[in-house]
Amino acid sequence: MSRLFSLLLAFLALCVTLAAHAQGSPTGGATSPVSTAREGVKLAEAGSCQQALPALRKTFQKLEDLSLKRQVNLAGVRCAMTLGQPDAAAEFMSVLSRDFPRDPEVLYVLVHAYSDLSTRAAQHLAQYAASSDQAHELGAEAYEQQGKWDQAATEYRAILAQHPDAPGIHFRLGRLLLSKPNPAPDVAEQARKEFQAELKIDPSNAGAEYVLGELAREDQNFDEAIGHFGRASKLDPGFGDAFLGLGAALVAAKRFPEAIPPLQTAAKLEPENPAAHYNLAIAYARSGRKDDGDREFEIQKRLTQKGAAGEPSGDTPNPN
Repeated sequence: MSRLFSLLLAFLALCVTLAAHAQGSPTGGATSPVSTAREGVKLAEAGSCQQALPALRKTFQKLEDLSLKRQVNLAGVRCAMTLGQPDAAAEFMSVLSRDFPRDPEVLYVLVHAYSDLSTRAAQHLAQYAASSDQAHELGAEAYEQQGKWDQAATEYRAILAQHPDAPGIHFRLGRLLLSKPNPAPDVAEQARKEFQAELKIDPSNAGAEYVLGELAREDQNFDEAIGHFGRASKLDPGFGDAFLGLGAALVAAKRFPEAIPPLQTAAKLEPENPAAHYNLAIAYARSGRKDDGDREFEIQKRLTQKGAAGEPSGDTPNPN
């Protein structure tokens, strides 16, 4: 009887060992994803990123515990960036962006990580392709952000010296000229030439057509403005400002019925833009549609008051 009892105990012990092994417990010599993840986080917090990163990469997508998953991926980003492994960092960042899109700490870490990755890429561009169009363009953008207009223009002209037909560069030069403080008297004419040169290279540039329309409207050359705005609106049917510019130019030219369709489109694309409703109100009123005009004036008045009170009134699309 005692022998039978001993065999039974041995059998039960074997069953416990096999079950523990199947579940990945330490008894069976295996390690669970949870324990691997915790060990990786612990190593990362101790500054041992070289040892931590393999464990973090092994488990970062396998965890059901969101708190631990967050810890693993935050630690993974920090360790990957510390070790100079941008591909690994991108893996962790993708999970954080997807699963924790509103977490303040996550967003803070992502801001710094993306900034660091951007800086490293810029350094590599300067190191390996300093004379490329892309390097000059990046340098010009940096100068523009610093308000160093002349240096930015020099970078853009360096691109044109190498590739006179490079698309987008004349447009950027024209925009740069119009952005400079205290412009020279002939700056508008210089800018106009740049936008015209851009359209010779890229006739589909709706932004260049739009700015040429604005320059013509400022000169009260409404027929020319109508042509440019009309082409811009056809090139980009979602370009609300182009439709607004076209309608406003038609209003200025006293072609009120013609102004209604583009202004209706502008008001649909930019429903929070008071100028769209104001011009549409004038077009309606001068076309004999008093009730429609009164309605649009009321909308324009409400939006203007809301803007004066500091309430958000929607974004205006960028002509770029």
